[in-house]
Amino acid sequence: MFCEHRWDRSLAFGETVFPCPRPGPAPMLLWLLLILAPGRQPAGALPKALLLLKPPWSTAFEGETVTLFCKDHHSLAWEYVSWYHNETPLRKQSGRLQISKSGHYRCKTQRSSLSDPVHVQFLPDWLVLQASHPAFERDKVVLRCRGKEEEDIMERTYYKNEEKIGSSYNSNITVYPAFNDDSTYRCTASGMYILGMSWTETSRPLKIQVQELFPSPVLTASPSWPIEGSPVTLTCETWLPPLTSRTRLQFCFFKEHRALGAGWSNSPELQIPTMWSEGTASYWCQARTVIPRILKTSPRSQIRVHRVPVSDVNLETQPPVGQLIEGEDLVLICSVAAGTGTVTFSWHREGSERSLGRKTQNALSAELRIASVREQDAGRYYCAADNLDGPVLSKRIRITPRVPVSRPVLTIRGPRSQAVEGDVVELRCEAQRGSPPILYRFYHEDVPLGSSSAPSGGEASLNLSLTAEHSGNYSCEANNSLRVQRSKMVSLSITVPVSHPVLTLNPDVAQAMVGDVLELRCEAQRGSPPILYWFYHEDVILGNTSAPFGGGASFNLSLTTEHSGNYSCGADNGLGAQSSETVSLNITGLCKNKVTHITVGVIGCLLSMLGLAATAALVGRFRTQRKSAHSPRTHQKGEEPAIVYSEVKRADPYDPARQDREEAAEGYENVPCTSLALDH
Repeated sequence: MFCEHRWDRSLAFGETVFPCPRPGPAPMLLWLLLILAPGRQPAGALPKALLLLKPPWSTAFEGETVTLFCKDHHSLAWEYVSWYHNETPLRKQSGRLQISKSGHYRCKTQRSSLSDPVHVQFLPDWLVLQASHPAFERDKVVLRCRGKEEEDIMERTYYKNEEKIGSSYNSNITVYPAFNDDSTYRCTASGMYILGMSWTETSRPLKIQVQELFPSPVLTASPSWPIEGSPVTLTCETWLPPLTSRTRLQFCFFKEHRALGAGWSNSPELQIPTMWSEGTASYWCQARTVIPRILKTSPRSQIRVHRVPVSDVNLETQPPVGQLIEGEDLVLICSVAAGTGTVTFSWHREGSERSLGRKTQNALSAELRIASVREQDAGRYYCAADNLDGPVLSKRIRITPRVPVSRPVLTIRGPRSQAVEGDVVELRCEAQRGSPPILYRFYHEDVPLGSSSAPSGGEASLNLSLTAEHSGNYSCEANNSLRVQRSKMVSLSITVPVSHPVLTLNPDVAQAMVGDVLELRCEAQRGSPPILYWFYHEDVILGNTSAPFGGGASFNLSLTTEHSGNYSCGADNGLGAQSSETVSLNITGLCKNKVTHITVGVIGCLLSMLGLAATAALVGRFRTQRKSAHSPRTHQKGEEPAIVYSEVKRADPYDPARQDREEAAEGYENVPCTSLALDH
């Protein structure tokens, strides 16, 4: 109960009247619902209309009128406006409505949804507290303390929660109530009676419920049920009342506690290029104004993402199958034709329990690199992909690294340890490692001899019939189009059997004289050294001579009459002896020193008459000794023969030990010229 004190102008001067309540209705709490708390609008709904008052006060005295206007986001509506009084539709559809009854009023245009209700009151009180309409959070609100007889009011005082906040004579005051402010406001008006007594009037209490500058945003996604991996547009939906359309809003989007995009932006939309299903991740947004500083947050929401199972898993290689070379890196590429979300890729080799590698990523393909592939890495490979619906396997592909050839090894195989002219030898070339086919080439002193292919790998060979010219260095080459390798050199020495030797006499005459020195020359035109030559007279060994470096050899013979006959020679270099053709030689009785022979003959003739008997005896003795020339004999001590012959032993020319057990054959000694002359 508020008590008023004022002078009653009808009383006599000086008579005192005690204060008492002013007649009229009892004071009551006035709820000024400028705009009720706005309800949440469904996403995509039309913005709310805004109901305006003229004059802009929602409290008035009884008997006054207030004009209502309906405004959407574009402008004031002048027709096709729907009006409501206490939720009851009114028939009037013009753009303005004049009222004089208390109640809740609302409006709606064709381009807006229903406005929030405005409570307008017409009071019979003498003093009312008015607040300006509309009022938004953090915006100023004008309070006016108005009496029916303004000229009698000397001072106005304003209170908030019974605490004085200001006073003035004829001015209004400004307050800045917060959203959902529960404070109570009132005012008092005071004046003076004629007799000097003061009076005071008090308004009804007033609670100001301020409209939101913009409602808390609502996060929406388009499409509302996206397919995993597809783009999604997030929208932070809120709206500003028409009268505040110049206020700028900023928006920020969040996933859990992480901001998305570039942070704060003037756009209420955010494009997510690829949306992934990540369990219970929640999304939300914030909207704010810079002046005044107001920040509001949307409720958290989860976006349901449709996951597509993986399908058509395929394994490819780089380099392609069949082109991988040992030592290179192998890249295994596992891909899926369809599938969304986080995909786990794994790679396997047939026969191995452990996987070669595993990767989990938001992609339709993944790669695994195997460094420096070796020959033992060959096998059948496959991959698997899984996006939580179970693994799907690819087809198996065979991977065989191509191996460059190693350095080949050349071997020469023949019928004997020492190659002989005429032998057929096998040149065999083999590379221990290398992918087929392998082409082998054979060389003699870097001159190609021929080639041979190994379609399945391994070795190849070339047969060669040897001649003397085939001595020298041999090598081979292996080529499998990945690498060319040359073997080490292998030396081959060809031994040539001796040919039939040719025996020549020097001097080259068919008839020689006793006492001549005859050179027997034996030479084989072909044959590997060393060559041992043997000389024969009527198959009796005369002697031998060696030719360490090949070529021919000679044997000198001092002739006697016994040296007449057939001569031959043999050549041997360990590969078989060869004999020459026979050469005949006839030896006459003349001595080579003819003067001596004549002189001795003349003297013999002169003395023949005188010593016929002695001469006959001597000649008889000489003939007896000649008959025993080929028989070994022992000379008696003190006995001096007239003619001495050396003995010659027969030997097998093919006996290899003949040099050790035979002495070099000696030539027959020449018969003394004197004896010959006497014999003659």
